[in-house]
Amino acid sequence: MNNNFLSPSEIADATISAGIRKANMTISAQFMLGILAGAFIAFGAEAANMAAHTTADISTAKLISGLIFPAGLLLVITAGAELFTGNNLMILALAERKITPIQLLRSWLVVYAGNLVGGVLVAYLVSWSGQWDYSGGTLGGFTIKTATGKISLPFVKAVVLGVLCNWLVCLAVWSSTGAKDGISKAVCVFFPIWLFVASGFEHSVANMYYIAAGIIAKGNPSYVMKAIELGASQPSIDALDYCAMFTRNLLPVTFGNIMGGAGLVGLVYWFVYAKGKKS
Repeated sequence: MNNNFLSPSEIADATISAGIRKANMTISAQFMLGILAGAFIAFGAEAANMAAHTTADISTAKLISGLIFPAGLLLVITAGAELFTGNNLMILALAERKITPIQLLRSWLVVYAGNLVGGVLVAYLVSWSGQWDYSGGTLGGFTIKTATGKISLPFVKAVVLGVLCNWLVCLAVWSSTGAKDGISKAVCVFFPIWLFVASGFEHSVANMYYIAAGIIAKGNPSYVMKAIELGASQPSIDALDYCAMFTRNLLPVTFGNIMGGAGLVGLVYWFVYAKGKKS
């Protein structure tokens, strides 16, 4: 391989070592780093909304969003934080029997909770910043419309969109693990994440911001009017709350994210590059 990159087999070894390290972190460290990751992803999400909210053509809007959103994952990888979706690759350490199922589940649950706190925190901070007043409140309306679209997805569709999303996200994490310099890591992150955003796939941690932001924005009647002008229905806005956030989006999307990340990336690469390999 090029000196700037690890081979896939070496990436598997590095991912297993990372999984062991993550599993043995203290709960407090996992939670704090989870908050940071949730916030970093939320920064990418809110900036993507800002960049695309006045673009009427859906394909162009997603293309623009995809150019912005990868910055969130790049921060997670380079600054250091714990992201639930990326941590689905800890499945390699479990498959190698280097960590226990309890360690894996504890890490996933603690980091997921931290991601949720970070995403909701940024949503509230953005609401207090007045950002949603941009374009005469259109950004606020766009924020609501985005959230209602996510809680209106049929369950199976949300699962499949979650599978496709984290297949790409974990490929970004896997590839960036093999990169030895910052520019190479940025390239490895950028293109798979651009693909998932431009394709409209569903990321559970990003949705912690997107839906929470919509719920908060819903409290402003002028934003609600803008959301209706943009095409959101009144019944979908009425249904927008934290219960719907969990039951109608995060539950199926998270399930899909695990299947895509742990299954289609983690277990496949473990089987090919690590299973039965001698130390």
